[in-house]
Amino acid sequence: MITAIVLVKTSVDQIPEIAEAIAAIDGVSEVYSVTGGYDLVAMVRVRRHDDLAEVIPGRLNKVPGVAHTETQIAFRTYSQHDLEAAFALGLDG
Repeated sequence: MITAIVLVKTSVDQIPEIAEAIAAIDGVSEVYSVTGGYDLVAMVRVRRHDDLAEVIPGRLNKVPGVAHTETQIAFRTYSQHDLEAAFALGLDG
């Protein structure tokens, strides 16, 4: 699984509508409204690198109100949540 973090600048008066439109795109797993230099962060998870081109410039960037994006590709995932779930296997009783 390939994960990309997409930082999105939008029309601020349309953030909820733009976030919902982005969240509806296949390959987008979550969208967060955030503070700072960007308005939204979209998490994109796909099987192949070629799929990123389909999702990000192919669909996400074309959502009306999206002004600019910056994409970060994740090399590895480190998550306390995933570690807790892995260590808890078989310990339920």
